[in-house]
Amino acid sequence: MSGDGEMSIFGPAAQYLRKSEKERIEAQSMPFDAKTASYVSDDKELYVKGLVQNKDGDKVTVQTLDDRTVVVKEDQVFPMNPPKFD
Repeated sequence: MSGDGEMSIFGPAAQYLRKSEKERIEAQSMPFDAKTASYVSDDKELYVKGLVQNKDGDKVTVQTLDDRTVVVKEDQVFPMNPPKFD
């Protein structure tokens, strides 16, 4: 895996291509539940992060990180990769 020093060849674009070492360490140390962490389709943002609260048949209740509760079809909920892979 390449370090932050190797990203310097990309110049000013490097900050957009990879998180800093500090950001990666913080993300890897955050608690993560693969069963509930998800992305949900959104009209304004395309996708938003959220936590699955309840499943009832093909309907899923998701609490988004901006404190909205949405009920969507199961095919509109997508699993989130663990932060350690970002």
